[in-house]
Amino acid sequence: MNTKDFASLPLSDDCLANLASLDYLEMTPIQAASLPAALEGRDLIAQAKTGSGKTAAFGLGVLHALNPRWFAVQGLVMCPTRELADQVAKELRRLARYMDNIKVLTLCGGVPMGPQIGSLEHGAHIVVGTPGRIRDHLGKGTLDLSTVKILVLDEADRMVDMGFYDDIENIARACPKRRQTLLFSATYPDSIKRLAAPLLIRPVEIRVESLHNPDKIEQRFYKVDAGRRNETVADLLLHLRPTSTLAFCNTKIHCRELADALRERGISVLALYGDLEQRDRDEILLQFANRSCSVLVATDVAARGLDIKELDLVLNVDVSRDQEIHVHRIGRTGRGEQKGLAVTLAADADLKWVKLIESYQENKVVWRDTSEFAPAPDARLVPPMITLNINAGRKEKLRPGDILGALTGDGGLKAEEVGKINVFDFASYVAIDRRVAPRVIGRLAGKIKGKNVKMRLID
Repeated sequence: MNTKDFASLPLSDDCLANLASLDYLEMTPIQAASLPAALEGRDLIAQAKTGSGKTAAFGLGVLHALNPRWFAVQGLVMCPTRELADQVAKELRRLARYMDNIKVLTLCGGVPMGPQIGSLEHGAHIVVGTPGRIRDHLGKGTLDLSTVKILVLDEADRMVDMGFYDDIENIARACPKRRQTLLFSATYPDSIKRLAAPLLIRPVEIRVESLHNPDKIEQRFYKVDAGRRNETVADLLLHLRPTSTLAFCNTKIHCRELADALRERGISVLALYGDLEQRDRDEILLQFANRSCSVLVATDVAARGLDIKELDLVLNVDVSRDQEIHVHRIGRTGRGEQKGLAVTLAADADLKWVKLIESYQENKVVWRDTSEFAPAPDARLVPPMITLNINAGRKEKLRPGDILGALTGDGGLKAEEVGKINVFDFASYVAIDRRVAPRVIGRLAGKIKGKNVKMRLID
């Protein structure tokens, strides 16, 4: 039997049928390497980058360990950010469709604790959350981890970098000593080795090749004048005209400066860095993900756990001082069957870091000349969509179908003019074709499902 075939694993027929329905046709390298050990109940340290299929690798392990009839927290997954926790919880629910009544609960900061406490009182099989909020619930006595069978640390290196080392250790101590622990990390620095030592017992260590296939991700390097770096970024973007660009800067100060410079050139841009309120961060990420913003400028810290599909370009405005971080950055494009482009700008002072990247990748980088950036006929870069914010959500029984129905009914839009619809507890966000968006609010007259709602376009 093909060793990449999910049928080679000790999974139930219902599980295999569900995987097939989700288009999981064969295992990715990280899944093939880690799932046999995970399903045997072994502790695991796996080094794998974002987009490698690691969520299913540990997700199937978590579900395999569950007793659906025992309504207690049996699986705990810790993630560095709320965005990643939400993505993981969503994927776990998809993977668990073949099982009856499996409840997955997210516990993250940035939202009130009250509703989370109420959900915990009703019970859950799996908790997915961030270390800070899990710590808060343990402190209040609202979360009991004494029944945990399997603990997962997802993107452990990012959690440690963000200062969660002690929280992770304390949370692990609140779990039973006899448990299974799976640690996934894109990089494997000494800090992760120190974290793993007391938490895992005779772990299986797996390292999947972290370098990217050059046939899938094209890398281009340009030498730039350090004083014209931001201007060069604008020239490049207006020349290439990508729909969706993730641009990395090494500091939050440079993030803000670059965002201001790009706006002056007529480029749609938002900046993501550590000092933002959670609501502002959520709106920025949502606008970028639904193609209502052309460029997202971010630091590595702010972009942790960020997983955007259909990313046209990764732009290293500043060269990373860490070669593994460089590989992690560029791996955000060229996902699945798509091809991607990664561009790095390097001034003279950056060349030593480029040489380290060459050594790590065991390949010379391809240098190109910025003179190829031809002036753009349209001196602006505007995204195809704009986001409509509605001040009603799940608590008002609002569903995506209700919003789509209103927009294509009274709103007069065609279905193809409506993009992603995100419904949260008290608010909803809809991507709408920028060319037709202004007329929508007037036509709806502030009503959806016969209810009065407030609407605004976010731009």
